[in-house]
Amino acid sequence: MEKILVTGAAGFIGFHLAARLADEGKKVTGIDNLNPYYDVGLKKARLAELEKRPGFEFQKIDLCDRGALNDLFKKKRFDMVVNMAAQAGVRYSLENPHAYVDSNISGFVNLLESCRHNKVSHLVFASSSSVYGANTKMPFSVHDNVDHPVSLYAASKKANELMAHTYSHLYGLPCTGLRFFTVYGPWGRPDMALFLFTSAILNDEPIKVFNHGKMRRDFTYIDDIIEGVVRIMAKRPEPDPQWSGENPDPGTSYAPYRIYNIGNNRSEQLMRFIEVIEEVLGKEARKEFMDLQPGDVPATYANIDDLYDAVGFKPVTSIETGIRRFVDWYRQYYGV
Repeated sequence: MEKILVTGAAGFIGFHLAARLADEGKKVTGIDNLNPYYDVGLKKARLAELEKRPGFEFQKIDLCDRGALNDLFKKKRFDMVVNMAAQAGVRYSLENPHAYVDSNISGFVNLLESCRHNKVSHLVFASSSSVYGANTKMPFSVHDNVDHPVSLYAASKKANELMAHTYSHLYGLPCTGLRFFTVYGPWGRPDMALFLFTSAILNDEPIKVFNHGKMRRDFTYIDDIIEGVVRIMAKRPEPDPQWSGENPDPGTSYAPYRIYNIGNNRSEQLMRFIEVIEEVLGKEARKEFMDLQPGDVPATYANIDDLYDAVGFKPVTSIETGIRRFVDWYRQYYGV
């Protein structure tokens, strides 16, 4: 039975991944620091769901706690590690930059060191569509240069990719980075648009619509994200024999390292997204139109050709289906 570590297991994506792996009979250890960036009660409720599964075990550990992490790796001897732990959120990175350095940089180095010294066979880690930053060529491709981040959060995720590549180069550690595009669905994060909009509309409060509604996002449903992650976990990266230092490809390497986008492969208008929420709730939103926020990008759209070529998977869930599932969960969870 495979022994897998999922970091950030009380978080949105980490929770869904740990649940899927435990349901498939894997031996899953989840760690999380349960930080108060958003409602800790929601994180604990996710953990309560996970702890119903016999193959799952939780330990409260912060990636910044090097000693606790080393002890865990020595004791458990993980076959594979999936890093979903991070200080998330673009806008929060303007207010609290040090949280991103601590979790996303220092914590990630500790994880890389633990993987290296304990002969982990594959490290899969969450990156983000935010790394595309000031790029405007659509759809975003993993083969494009991404050297112009527009938020510290994005810079920290790009740093993760660079750090992982270094460990692949130096120690032969197989690393795969996954750039997620605007993930949504049941058990989602309260700081993200779908959660914020649903809550505000049901409470007769106005919603903030940034860039005066002229935003496009590649909204990707959680089950599609998890399917992509699980397939990639089984696809350990190999060195690319075609890679050349004369014309370096950012998406592959001469080392056992790869980057993939996981997005819905279509860019939806924010106003259409809001329209679907209104339709599902049967209630119109009061909208406050606002300027583009510092650190935000006006549009995202994923090229997923490499993902499909590697594992034969493309996301399939429409926003109409995904939003309805989220609202059903929200009503049930909050008793609305």
